Amino acid sequence: MKTWNCRVMGAMALAALAFVPGTGTAVAQGQSEDSAEKLAERFGTRSSVLDVSLSPSGSKLAWIAPGANHTEVLNVFDLDGDGGIKQIASNSERIGDLEYCEWATDTRLICEVVGMTRTADNVLIPFSRMFAINSDGSDPLAMNRRQRSRALGFNQYGGDVVALDVAGEEGEILITRNYIPERQLGTRMANQKDGLGVDRFDVVDGKRKPAEAPDERATSYLADENGALRLKVRSLVDGTGLLTGERVFMVRAPDESGWSRLGDVTLDGQTISGFSPVAVDARSNTVFAYINVDGYRSVIQIPLDGSGTAKLVAGRDDVDVDRLIRIGRQRRVVGVSYATEKRSVEYFDEELASLAVGLGNALPNQPLINIAGANTDESRLLIIASSDTDPGTVYLYDKGTRQLEVLLAMRDFLVDHPMGSMKPISYPAKDGTEIPGYLTLPAGSEGENLPAIVLPHGGPAARDFWGFDWLVQFFTARGYAVMQPNYRGSSGYGEAWFGRNGYQAWDVAIGDVNDAGRWMVSQGIADPEKLAIVGWSYGGYAALLSQVTAPDLFKAVVAVAPVTDLEFLRDDARNYTNFRFRDRQLGTGPHIAAGSPRRHATRFSAPVALFHGDLDLNVSVRHSRSMADALRDEGKQVQYVEFEELQHDLGDNKARSEMLASIDEFLTDALSR
Repeated sequence: MKTWNCRVMGAMALAALAFVPGTGTAVAQGQSEDSAEKLAERFGTRSSVLDVSLSPSGSKLAWIAPGANHTEVLNVFDLDGDGGIKQIASNSERIGDLEYCEWATDTRLICEVVGMTRTADNVLIPFSRMFAINSDGSDPLAMNRRQRSRALGFNQYGGDVVALDVAGEEGEILITRNYIPERQLGTRMANQKDGLGVDRFDVVDGKRKPAEAPDERATSYLADENGALRLKVRSLVDGTGLLTGERVFMVRAPDESGWSRLGDVTLDGQTISGFSPVAVDARSNTVFAYINVDGYRSVIQIPLDGSGTAKLVAGRDDVDVDRLIRIGRQRRVVGVSYATEKRSVEYFDEELASLAVGLGNALPNQPLINIAGANTDESRLLIIASSDTDPGTVYLYDKGTRQLEVLLAMRDFLVDHPMGSMKPISYPAKDGTEIPGYLTLPAGSEGENLPAIVLPHGGPAARDFWGFDWLVQFFTARGYAVMQPNYRGSSGYGEAWFGRNGYQAWDVAIGDVNDAGRWMVSQGIADPEKLAIVGWSYGGYAALLSQVTAPDLFKAVVAVAPVTDLEFLRDDARNYTNFRFRDRQLGTGPHIAAGSPRRHATRFSAPVALFHGDLDLNVSVRHSRSMADALRDEGKQVQYVEFEELQHDLGDNKARSEMLASIDEFLTDALSR
């Protein structure tokens, strides 16, 4: 059995940045004509800043930018000098992406490449590898131990950084290490250790020494802000090697080496379980953890001294805590965010709360403010400000001088391009339930009798947010009104809204999606003869199922990497240790056949366009291949485009641009009949 993580790359990126040395201002590389082809290229190109990091002193900036098509480049800029941008490394591996780079010291960076490969028996295996490199591009160093030929398995993961700073040790970090047992035949030197451990790694000379012995059940470790290991998560398996979903938490004091099991934890006098530890705070000797309170995800602090009495830190009775906000090299916990109509942050730190309000009021159009990085003493902060109509700008804020400096545009090719405003709305479902969502109209449009698209999100354990969305803005640039429903089965609105999830209760979720289209027509926004549905992943599943449940509603269907058969989804998980999770998520019963669009191709009346990458671990490419075959067998209109060596997110400039151009042509033809 192979272990896997479902990691969807959220960053969508674009071509090289133009940078004005000295001012740090990103400038557009010329305006493009607003033809369909040019718009597809501009919106399909990935984000100009895929990842950004500030050095410990706050004097240097590093960021990953996209090169041509599927490449990434690592840039460094001296904020206090005049040497200009230095491109110090690049990645051209098509099956792997340069995902992040962080400063280990002021002259040394550590980076991770994440990718996907295929075994001889056609099983997809994700992998990661790490390397260190000087800020001038010299002395690159692979951080992964070479795997020997006698190893009894494939070392998928190159390690995760547990702590960037180890107290009193310049240039040493804590990094997890996956131990793979080896064959003993003919040697006494074979490694027999198994499981996940932690090493102290010197980023300069590559020397490492064990900080924590491997544990075959360990899945993660947490260190406090001083670089001391404080918590270990052990995930239990059954006799066949499948994860059961049960976890055991081991804790220890900062000056001890042994582990002890975390005892019973109570909240408001009740024993609790099912919490997920996120961060350890040495000052309070507690661990921050997510847990559901009265049906909504909240944050608690659990003491590590054995007293067992947790404290509620943050929670609401209308939406879930979206995420824990952490900044700086020590990943200090400073607040939580909630997503209602728009995302808001509740800071625990009064200084940061005041700063965020001030910046939000001072910058144009009161954008969302995200503290994306900080130097060691947090005197310099990286700020990203963005909105629904602004892809975002990276700023440097200096607390001492109180100056805010423009650094980078998040999407350089879209600077000053007119965007449609995203408006939070709600609409009634068939049973009267009000469904939240977002409506985006073309810039300057009053929203009357337009060609329109319903765009259900993926997941289903996800939701749409107010903010910039490259797919939405491409469609509005082409004249479509776009509706994004947060249908029942979406996450973020509590357990009751999530219900039995969008697979077991697919009829409720798809009913809400269909009602979004009916509402657009009833309000006079959408021309009923020019109403389409477009979706990615579960959204593509919803788009296809809309033809099964309401074949006359949408006049064109676009599905990117869609689920098409629920039994395929279950069967595809059998090669991985998380099979039980997928099995429980899907359940059994008549909803499996009824909710598998591949089995109901005869119901389709609208033309269908399918797109899929052949290295998709989230949803196997066979879903689209089989759906296309089923539609062709029934004489239905279908076109299918497959992208070689691309994963679920189709993270490639050329592929995304080609896909957008193809979708635009398909919709133009289908909606003009």
